[in-house]
Amino acid sequence: MFRKLSDKMLASPQIDVADVAAAAAQGVTLIVNNRPEGESEDQTSGAEIEAAARAAGLGYVAIPVTHAGFSEAQVAAMAEALANAVGGVLAYCRSGTRSTLLWALAEASRGANPNRLAAQAAQAGYDIGPVRALVDMLAAGKD
Repeated sequence: MFRKLSDKMLASPQIDVADVAAAAAQGVTLIVNNRPEGESEDQTSGAEIEAAARAAGLGYVAIPVTHAGFSEAQVAAMAEALANAVGGVLAYCRSGTRSTLLWALAEASRGANPNRLAAQAAQAGYDIGPVRALVDMLAAGKD
């Protein structure tokens, strides 16, 4: 269920409380929720995931992303979360796509190579094409 974007980063479709222990067993120390509350009736609430994460000794941060797109504040929050994580990070949303796109934007803002980000996302089954121009621009700004 978890898809490996990098040695430190996993993306996933919606998780539930039981998935928190599985994430911890894979070295995850931070869970990032990129799903807005109430997006669908069948989703596990962020509060439930946060409680399970805290109980398992994991960090938790919510950076909800709607289908409207990504803001500079969201990219900065994700970059900060990634920079401060001491172990693995699991980000999730409905399908994992928004989490992957936000990861790519955040990593590009930190100077990562856009081609490498695209390849890593593709290897995990995701396409950063919808934000590739912005990834390129953010990465270029770090040169």
